[in-house]
Amino acid sequence: MDPALPWILPLGCVLLLANAAHCFILPNSSHLESILSKYQDGEAHSRSKRAILFSDRQEILMLHNKLRGQVYPSASNMEYMTWDDELERSAHAWAQQCIWDHGPSALIRSIGQNLAVHWGRYRSPAFHVQSWYDEVKDYSYPYPHECNPWCPDKCTGPMCTHYTQIVWATTNKIGCAVNVCKQMNVWGEIWENAVYLVCNYSPKGNWIGEAPYKNGRPCSECPPSYGGGCQNNLCYKDYRYEDPYITETDETNEVETPQLAEHKPVWFHPPENEPTQAIKPKKTTSNSYMTQVITCETKMRDKCRGSTCNRYLCPAGCLYSKGKIFGTFYYESSSSICRAAIHYGILDNKGGLVDITRKGRTPAFVKSTRNGVESFRKNKPSNAFMVSKVTTQTLDCYTTVAELCQFKKPTTHCPRIYCPAHCKDEPSYWAPVFGTNIYADSSSICKSAVHAGVIADEEGGFVDVMPVEKKKSYVGSLKNGVQSERWDVFLCTFLLFSMVRLIVRSILCQSQQISASKAGGMETWLNSVTVNIKVSQASRACRPGLTFHK
Repeated sequence: MDPALPWILPLGCVLLLANAAHCFILPNSSHLESILSKYQDGEAHSRSKRAILFSDRQEILMLHNKLRGQVYPSASNMEYMTWDDELERSAHAWAQQCIWDHGPSALIRSIGQNLAVHWGRYRSPAFHVQSWYDEVKDYSYPYPHECNPWCPDKCTGPMCTHYTQIVWATTNKIGCAVNVCKQMNVWGEIWENAVYLVCNYSPKGNWIGEAPYKNGRPCSECPPSYGGGCQNNLCYKDYRYEDPYITETDETNEVETPQLAEHKPVWFHPPENEPTQAIKPKKTTSNSYMTQVITCETKMRDKCRGSTCNRYLCPAGCLYSKGKIFGTFYYESSSSICRAAIHYGILDNKGGLVDITRKGRTPAFVKSTRNGVESFRKNKPSNAFMVSKVTTQTLDCYTTVAELCQFKKPTTHCPRIYCPAHCKDEPSYWAPVFGTNIYADSSSICKSAVHAGVIADEEGGFVDVMPVEKKKSYVGSLKNGVQSERWDVFLCTFLLFSMVRLIVRSILCQSQQISASKAGGMETWLNSVTVNIKVSQASRACRPGLTFHK
């Protein structure tokens, strides 16, 4: 059956399998190539059918590099991963066997391998990759002082070798294949139309007694062959020759195998006559539309009401205005917001953005003169507030509020966020959106902003978010070309300011995991395997599912 069939099937299960960690001497590259050659198409034609869709290949590769670049603790020698057609062919050959085990035995000594199989509803390859990585929750990094000389096994769950293979620093090549097996024996059960994913890695990882990577400043211990190149926390080589981007068609879903003399590399460079995407997103609305605009005399108690008390834009020239302030560091609620910010040292006479934090009733306020502004004393108890500086941070399309600034009582101030253009079409496996107006903290901030209409997808722009108290549910919808999903869980929320309106968002406080020893009638073959019914932020899945490890 065609290995590139779509993964669209009814309700089902997901199975994952990781290569057992064994220590072998890695053969030289010529020996590895000779083994891999056994799994290449030996026919004399110039094309062979791709073992995996081009779009799935891109998603798998990009997700691997994204996950490798964000490991904690940070890695000093994590290498950028590239796609390898030879590994793809070997993965295809094994996937065609429809055997739920690692193999073939002659090859498995030289490569790493992660396996996954499912039947039922659609599961993308990226879903399985994320599920492999989710084993990080059961893994503790072995620091150098714990390795004497061999590092201890720091896995507290059923298995962590899927995760460690993904983040093994020296593994820099990957090739995967997908096959739909008419019948497949999975732990004693015969599955019909099972979708089988095989990913092969080289050089292999999971060496016993070794840490998956070195801890340190990203790219500080890259191999010399990378020439000091670093991209997204990964050791990166700036290749001169690149394949141009190709939109997937029936033709691009095949592997070209022409004569070497026919290969004409393309010199890759950015267009010279067009502005880059880094310049285009600057065509955004002004700062006045991103927050509440006030005057030099505006008092905190006049503007700061309810949960929307967060961020204000002060005009220039407030240093010599008539607005009064009471207190030092803690300011009484009848004080001028902008002059309090100058007094504290957050702003100067040029104006700018300031964040407000309410501090409740304070017994008294002391006077002082700071930065050219005099504050007055007040001995009566009154509500107080503090001011803080607003920072700006540029994000990618994948960053979530859970990663950036989780809600903490009494309040949390997030930096002003600059979102890039073109986040709308990012796959939901990397940039999910859960909710409508109210969003989970596992949602992509920038893609959610497009969904809400806060920024235009073709331009990007600034977004302000403010975490607030929890909510319990949200609904899915299709807005501005972005499909969000429904999720009913226990939530926190945050507010988003932009374009003179408030957008309410929600934050998923934490993933929930429910363990059970039985699952319907499957207990006869599960043995000691635990069924995990989970809603996981890391897996980017909003619906419960069954996951098994061997």
